[in-house]
Amino acid sequence: MAFSVVAPFFAALFAPFVTQGLGYRAGWVLALVPALLFAFFASMIPEVRDGAPLVFSHVWVPAYNVTFSFLMDGLSLTFALLITGIGTFILIYAGGYLKGHEHHGRFFAFLLLFMGSMLGLVTANNLITLFIFWELTSITSFLLIGFDHKREASRRAALQALIITGGGGLSLLAGIVLIGTTFNTWEMHEVLAAGNIGDHPMYLPILLLLLGGAFSKSAQVPLHSWLPNAMEAPTPVSAFLHSATMVKAGVYLVMRMQPVLGDTIAWTTILPIFGGVTLLTGVFLGLRQTDLKLMLAYTTVASLGLLVMLTGTSHPVAIQGAVLYLFAHSLFKGALFMVAGTIDHEAGTRDWTRLRGLRRVMPITFVAAGLAALSMSGIPPFIGFVAKEYIYKGVAGTSPQHIAVVATAVLGNAMMMAIALAVAIKPFLGPKVEAPKPAHEGPSMLWLGPVSLAALGIASALLLSPTVNNLLGPMIHAVEGERTVLDIHLIPSKFDAAVMLSIATILLGLISFRYYDSLHRATLRWTGWGPDKGFDQIIRGLIGFSEVTTAVTQPGRLRTYVTIVFVAVAICLWLPLITLDGLPSVGELPPLNPYEWGIFALAIVGLFAIIVAKNRLTAVISLGIQGFAVALIFLNFGAPDLAFTQLMVETLSVVILALVLTRLSLEETDRRSPSRSLLDGGLAVIVGAGFSAVLIAVVQNPIDLRLSEFFTTYSQPVAHGRNIVNVILVDYRALDTLGEIGVVLVAGLACLALIRIRVRKTSGDPVAPEARLEAAE
Repeated sequence: MAFSVVAPFFAALFAPFVTQGLGYRAGWVLALVPALLFAFFASMIPEVRDGAPLVFSHVWVPAYNVTFSFLMDGLSLTFALLITGIGTFILIYAGGYLKGHEHHGRFFAFLLLFMGSMLGLVTANNLITLFIFWELTSITSFLLIGFDHKREASRRAALQALIITGGGGLSLLAGIVLIGTTFNTWEMHEVLAAGNIGDHPMYLPILLLLLGGAFSKSAQVPLHSWLPNAMEAPTPVSAFLHSATMVKAGVYLVMRMQPVLGDTIAWTTILPIFGGVTLLTGVFLGLRQTDLKLMLAYTTVASLGLLVMLTGTSHPVAIQGAVLYLFAHSLFKGALFMVAGTIDHEAGTRDWTRLRGLRRVMPITFVAAGLAALSMSGIPPFIGFVAKEYIYKGVAGTSPQHIAVVATAVLGNAMMMAIALAVAIKPFLGPKVEAPKPAHEGPSMLWLGPVSLAALGIASALLLSPTVNNLLGPMIHAVEGERTVLDIHLIPSKFDAAVMLSIATILLGLISFRYYDSLHRATLRWTGWGPDKGFDQIIRGLIGFSEVTTAVTQPGRLRTYVTIVFVAVAICLWLPLITLDGLPSVGELPPLNPYEWGIFALAIVGLFAIIVAKNRLTAVISLGIQGFAVALIFLNFGAPDLAFTQLMVETLSVVILALVLTRLSLEETDRRSPSRSLLDGGLAVIVGAGFSAVLIAVVQNPIDLRLSEFFTTYSQPVAHGRNIVNVILVDYRALDTLGEIGVVLVAGLACLALIRIRVRKTSGDPVAPEARLEAAE
């Protein structure tokens, strides 16, 4: 099972070499990878249909109970079949579409990486694995959307998609952590087995965080703007991304978590509202477009809203309609996007206002467009019609919520029908108009995919019983969380509300298409600020905020840097002590021996010497007194090695700082104002008191000696060393010690660089000591 997920990644490594040898024909060869994976997943249909979900696992991080595991149930299997099946046609299509492109091999590699990422996402059983593949889809889609990186629009679209979906990924990660801690497991099948957690105190935070990830990936308003802008990618990317992959990832997550989080007030309120608004926003913005790809892109936004709205109802029949529509949408939307790309490839434009009469010169493409558009319109006997019927069966009702959902679904479906007919009819029918390029039918690599997917749209409906029993039925059971008896038919058994709503949708869609030009012009008048412009404003604001923050916190003065560091340290020390009720109780000072009082007196003398020092060299030497006092404390407690180390480090520090000061002014340092001195002194007291409070709190707790006992027991027999401290440094924490040596080396090099600085001269005069002092500060 794991090999089926990583196979596209391996194929991506060889894609450039295959393309270099075969050129555009490499699409046929590389398409064998998803085709074989499709056959592999198809072989699981009987087992998934008749039995429990299949789990494949391999221990990954046993200390944290993290496994590299995969889950294969009806939901995962259907998505895997769609990804690999449609991906096969996409790779073939990409071979013909980008024929002769200088980076054709790179494009194939990106597509395969994207395919593997999406396969890993939908089959992941471990939540950490799911998140990793979730983020991989964002990264690989960034590469695909920005493939034409020389164009600013492509770069902006790729960055926008990465920022929005990546931000959603952080929300998903937080939700996953809460799920793992709430259920005490990272395995999806165990989370699903636990059942609904609507009454759990952590339900709402988990729901909101997971929806943050799902809504960003599946382009729910107001996070939808990245999806239409992703049309800057080559058409094979658009067709794959919109039909079976990335934009469906959020819907997959919502459907996957339906048994655990669904059927609550929050679920049935948030999802229908956001889904319904997204549906209407998508069709409204789609009517405004003249670019075929943008028209289809906005209908994808609308379709994703419809799927979220239906899943949010938690009604079993509505969920059946959502599953049927997801399957139908994958087929007709993949076909229509490839049709739009073929028109652009062969006619030189995707603007329907500049296209007419292509039916005679592109008959095969016209047939594919017509079949796919009819399925999208919900006309019998296509699978889109079956989906629409069960959508209305699931949402029909008399309550205000049902009426609102029904009205939204009817209006949205009717407008999508009008747009689908516009895509399939306007470029092909009517008197011929001269296109930018002499149009002709594309090669077989361009029409094989759309024709096949459009044909599947009608074949899956005519063969509805095996389609439901083998594919969609198990998916429905996975989303509902239980196995139920399904009663899905192509021909409605009675003339009910669903049939009437379907007829009303078709009539409204036909009327809308009849007045499509008027609707198009009307929507153009409604313009203004939107999430897309808002994204640019947010980015500009973020850049401005970072510039202001940098100017305040990075002014080029060492004194400011040190102050900021110590303020942060003070916050880190005191905030946990206060908020977590960790302030220690101060007891009596234990009796001290005379020599111990002497050590403290030495430290106090050093502190007084620092305060009254008149030049920097005296202050540095006085500061060394504190370090020597600490060395004496180590020596007093029987740690001569630590005392020696402290003594050497303190001596080295004093020497290095003294050498550095030879390059600076040694004049009086008391230039600070009284307010500055008060600030520095107060901050020093706060930080010192904070460290003291933390240390007192630590020593007041019982000491866990297990680690000490471990080192004492095993230092001699395992590491062959009697000096336990040395064994710890060079064996148990050798890499840490190596890192410390690296830090010391870098610090030494930095000091050497400071010592070797040659101060510039201006107008023939040496730089004044005050100027050198200011530069150092």
